[in-house]
Amino acid sequence: MKKTLLTAVFAMVSIAAFSQSDSGIGIKAGLNYSANGDYFESIGDAAREPDRNVGYHFGLYGRVGVSRIYFRPELVYTKTKSDYQGEKFDISKLDAPMLVGVKVIGPLHIFAGPAFQYILDTEFDGIGINDIENDFSVGANIGAGLNFGKLGIDIRYERGFNDNEATFINDNITTLGPSRVDARPDQLIVSLSLKI
Repeated sequence: MKKTLLTAVFAMVSIAAFSQSDSGIGIKAGLNYSANGDYFESIGDAAREPDRNVGYHFGLYGRVGVSRIYFRPELVYTKTKSDYQGEKFDISKLDAPMLVGVKVIGPLHIFAGPAFQYILDTEFDGIGINDIENDFSVGANIGAGLNFGKLGIDIRYERGFNDNEATFINDNITTLGPSRVDARPDQLIVSLSLKI
């Protein structure tokens, strides 16, 4: 499944590189803010502890434009961290958003689309977790951005569609059975991009 996903994304990026003048390929990087539970309560926690749930991402994107509408496939390595009652939960994954966007006015554009995730590794405060329900999951991205020539900036919200839990055994004798952590993406993403 992973090889098929990677092949499809690279094929789309290659097509974008040879298409119309507004089309091309580029690189992108930025920061992710992961939330747990109530998103707005979680953002309030971030104001008190700014680095609490901050992760990062970097990768490639392609863009195929037709008039004001465009298709933008991406392939991105993402590292997120979340705080669960003082314990750190880290996820490394490959993301492949398949976005459709519309130029609104001037440099402003809006976009949305499905995002496919393949989880590479998970760790819960030093404990490697191998028991993830689904290594491959689907979510959605929605956002807006500004393009200034070859430079772009965007902000988006990502949410996973399907429940996806990580299971681990807690060494604490008072805990009965395995513990579960929600591995579904729920994050705010800020990116800078450069068309090459």
